[in-house]
Amino acid sequence: MSVRVGYFPNNNSLWVLRHRGILERSLPDVEWVDLRSLPQGERPSPADGLPTVHGDRLFDGGYDFIGTGSTPPVTAQGKGHDVVYVAISGSRHENGRLVVHDDSPIKSPADLKGKRVALGHGSWQTTLLLFALDRVGLTWKDIEPVDAYGDAAQLFLDRAVDAWVGSYPALTRVEQQAATRELVATDGLFSHRSLWFTRRDFAERHPEELAAIVAALQESDAWIQQNYRAAAELFAADAAGHGGGDVDAWEHALRHRPFGLHPVSDDFVAEQQRAADLFHASGLIDRKITVAEAVLPEIARLVETVRVP
Repeated sequence: MSVRVGYFPNNNSLWVLRHRGILERSLPDVEWVDLRSLPQGERPSPADGLPTVHGDRLFDGGYDFIGTGSTPPVTAQGKGHDVVYVAISGSRHENGRLVVHDDSPIKSPADLKGKRVALGHGSWQTTLLLFALDRVGLTWKDIEPVDAYGDAAQLFLDRAVDAWVGSYPALTRVEQQAATRELVATDGLFSHRSLWFTRRDFAERHPEELAAIVAALQESDAWIQQNYRAAAELFAADAAGHGGGDVDAWEHALRHRPFGLHPVSDDFVAEQQRAADLFHASGLIDRKITVAEAVLPEIARLVETVRVP
């Protein structure tokens, strides 16, 4: 059967897998869906999130398997879709954080009330910001979120926003041009994991294909850890036309990210549930959800048993 895998650069593991031909050895009929090629309004953001509309494509047969950050499956489940988590990465807290200019009068997240905060809304950045606000008793309605995916770094440099949830490699360019200050550390607040998910019907009907994808991702991730420079060149070549083709910046980013797939853990489910509750309380999803309903024990066992060849 043909298996459709949705990919884009900010799920680093799938991006490298797409370009190395590893999965094709076990699934010759794999079809890669570059999510950026979808019609405007259905594309993933460069900040590794998916607009809500785009999430529907997983459930209408647009593709069968995808990797993103933590937010898209929450919004998909919030729309009533039957999501199943496949695997998670280790914590990527080093990959991004909430920053202000060093001379900013904003000293803590509590000072964000009424302020303009740039982020890739619908990505992990929304979750981080919600967690930071909740810690100091603020809500989404207390700030002015500026949904600015590809333009966020420049808006921050131009001081058109008061704070920014940034990630590498974009943060590298900003740190080279301006003195920044971390407003809140991601570590200890939010694990910011990569994760992979599918539909329940695909998980239940095609366990062999799912196992092949997991094994290929594990092999590809192992290659990245032995070849950071070569992997960075794959990303820089694609990003060159968008002002992001800095191989050194990409190598730095990749060296500070965890690779390898792990079974869904209780800690992850608890964190996702907290995020889902905040999304609902903020009006960002329409219904309350139970994250644990998207976890299948047999999938966890699959990830535990798959080993790198």
